[in-house]
Amino acid sequence: MNVYDKIYINGQFVKPVGTEELELINPVNKQPAGKVVLGNVEDTRKAIEAAKAAFKTYSKTSVEERLEMLSRLHESLSQRFDRLTEATVSEYGAPVTVAKMLTQLAINAFLHMKETAQSYPFIRAAGTAKVRMEPVGVVGVITPWNANATHLANKIAPSLAAGCTVVVKPSEFSAAQTELFMEAVHAANIPAGVINIVNGKGEVVGEELTRHPDVTGITFTGSTAIGKRIAAGAAANLKRVTLELGGKSPTVILDDADLTKAVPLAVRAGFINSGQACLAGTRVLVPETRLEEVKRLMAATVEALKVGDLWNEASVIGPMVNQKQFERVQHYITQAINDGAEVVVGGAGSPQGLEDGYYVKPTVFSNVTNDMTIAQEEVFGPVLSIITYKTEEEAIEIANDTPYGLQAFVFSGSTERGNPVAEQIMAGRISVNGLHDEPKAPFGGFKSSGIGRDHGTYGIEEYLEPKAILGHSSVM
Repeated sequence: MNVYDKIYINGQFVKPVGTEELELINPVNKQPAGKVVLGNVEDTRKAIEAAKAAFKTYSKTSVEERLEMLSRLHESLSQRFDRLTEATVSEYGAPVTVAKMLTQLAINAFLHMKETAQSYPFIRAAGTAKVRMEPVGVVGVITPWNANATHLANKIAPSLAAGCTVVVKPSEFSAAQTELFMEAVHAANIPAGVINIVNGKGEVVGEELTRHPDVTGITFTGSTAIGKRIAAGAAANLKRVTLELGGKSPTVILDDADLTKAVPLAVRAGFINSGQACLAGTRVLVPETRLEEVKRLMAATVEALKVGDLWNEASVIGPMVNQKQFERVQHYITQAINDGAEVVVGGAGSPQGLEDGYYVKPTVFSNVTNDMTIAQEEVFGPVLSIITYKTEEEAIEIANDTPYGLQAFVFSGSTERGNPVAEQIMAGRISVNGLHDEPKAPFGGFKSSGIGRDHGTYGIEEYLEPKAILGHSSVM
């Protein structure tokens, strides 16, 4: 059994002052897999103190020095690709192909941010004024259990590029990924205090980061409910907040779409990361006249998916991360049935032969109206709802009839038809005729899906404050 009893403060692996232990459970078989010792408020304050001291010198480093650090982190994490992938499979239940993709995203984040920072204008002119983009200070980084290492990289990379130091509270359920990340930071020879990592609970470590006056920025990925709590706490000290929160993303299949292509893409969009993804396209909007064809193709596509056997490259659906998440998904499935939704495929319970793990049946509902709970609340599991529309205008109205606005997908017979629809959907990212990604494009949400953006120049600016100098002898 693995024991994770180290945190990383001021360039050193140390034992936390906190003594509370969390048992880690293997989601594949529900058996104990290890334990993690959780840091407390005192540990968090030590980490903040180290980050504050390091900021005095790190904030004055040159762009070239920061680029070199990003390169070293990229190389160091690259050397741990196999171990980090294995940790993602073992502790989180991601199928190996998904785990490899998530690991590569984490590694690439440092390279992409290096490329962004190389050309970013940290000093610029505004009329006759000289404007300096300066780091906000110590940043508190709070990441979730789904793709923990990827979120760590996506938040640490722009913070460092901007000249900020960080105190990280990773998910306590991702201790193996976190330990490897700490190893990578240490091996990359990052100056002491620039990156500090404290395992712990959100209500302990996260709360201290949120309220501590020496933390000047918070970046968080997770639920909308916790995001609102962080925003409220951060307001007391007017901290900068970047919040990437929940979603209930629409997948709009237009009437000219080739359903043999669009339906499998819709399933992939909805079942991203076993459905445990805030950007998953869980509301599938289809023309009323093509409903029966969609249902038939949807059932065939889902029934062909390989569930379980995580080390098999063909597997696409893993277990839910823990008992709480398993029960949450089951609750939503049962409620949808009670509300009158039709089960097209799947349903309550676990797939046959996988009852020993936190697996749920990949499920698709039809006869869903957009006011049902299953269509309005984030399930965070492999559960899709088919919703019909009569006209394109109604499809757009339904797509936008949600408190969220993180991601959307539009599938059409042509991009010329799909793009005007995409432009009318209120979401931070819309993918047309494919599951596209662009690591330098902004990622974040409208409405209850968050505040601010990750990635590219949009991401680095979350950690910068503009300072205008007027009457300067030379603007540039």
